[in-house]
Amino acid sequence: MVGDMGIFKRSRGGASAAAAVSAFWEQWPDLREQLENAGETVPDGPRERLDALVRAIHPELAWEADAERRVLTLTGGGLAEPRGAAERWRKKRPKRDTWTFHAARQADPEALSGRLAFGDHEFDLSYVKLGMRVDSARARVDISAYHPDFLFVDEDVRLKVAFRVLDLALGEDDVARWIGDVSLAVEPPIDSLPPSLLASVVEQIAEPFKQGAWLTGEGRTPRGHPAHLAVRFPLHRQDHPLCDVHVALTLPYAHSNPDLLPVEPSASALRRAEAELESLPGAVLALRETGDGRRVLHFYADPDAGALPALDQFAASWPEGRARVESRLDPAWQTLAPYRT
Repeated sequence: MVGDMGIFKRSRGGASAAAAVSAFWEQWPDLREQLENAGETVPDGPRERLDALVRAIHPELAWEADAERRVLTLTGGGLAEPRGAAERWRKKRPKRDTWTFHAARQADPEALSGRLAFGDHEFDLSYVKLGMRVDSARARVDISAYHPDFLFVDEDVRLKVAFRVLDLALGEDDVARWIGDVSLAVEPPIDSLPPSLLASVVEQIAEPFKQGAWLTGEGRTPRGHPAHLAVRFPLHRQDHPLCDVHVALTLPYAHSNPDLLPVEPSASALRRAEAELESLPGAVLALRETGDGRRVLHFYADPDAGALPALDQFAASWPEGRARVESRLDPAWQTLAPYRT
């Protein structure tokens, strides 16, 4: 729902997803028993039941079960939108269960020396080599993936193998956080390395960004006046999986220069507001835009964490003009797409 100072209301889709999560856990005890009795191959019956239950939570989710280790994983294949649905599923897990539940594929470096079957072809993963190009400005590692058997399979299979190797090396969430472009090679890339070293490369590029920073820039408002922009960097969807709602808080300021940018005492009031709201539970401040006598603070919020009514209350108490709150579902964080690497 979008409206002036309007608290976001859950859509019917959100209610349906919550019902689907409840239905999954209601049927889980029976499914767990069937999985534990199935061995390595899950029979069609429980497989089809699991498929239906998981897709009801989100159509782009899939599941992976390891009955020997008693691990069940939901995966959205690194996509942003189903990640939140998987996290809500995990949060509702039984508190005392013999299984472990993950909302994304976990790293499994030992499996990098194993074998992986896709269709009729089995890949010995010990032959995988990765070209790694670090892009420090984007805080990403671009990958060129090679396996000698890529010559014998189509591009779709090659990509599946490459991304599964990256998931095994880093885990699905860190692939989404730190991996940039992924290309395929039919010859070993120059200076290629085994996938087992990818985690150490990612650790090196991630280290400078542990505290986070703001990237700033300048532009023009639609009215032609100067505008100042600041974007939190890096900002990863996977670090805030429950924050599905985009909220824009517009704060007018009473004191400005001829370019309609804030001056004292409004400048200090805006800094205090931002400092207060940055620590708001269940929300992350992602972007701020300043110009034409107003500052717009863009948040992503968990609709169940209380941040939305808190922002409404803050807007109602803003002393320098009529503040406005607009909110809408944006689980893929599309609003930030023009500002992200």
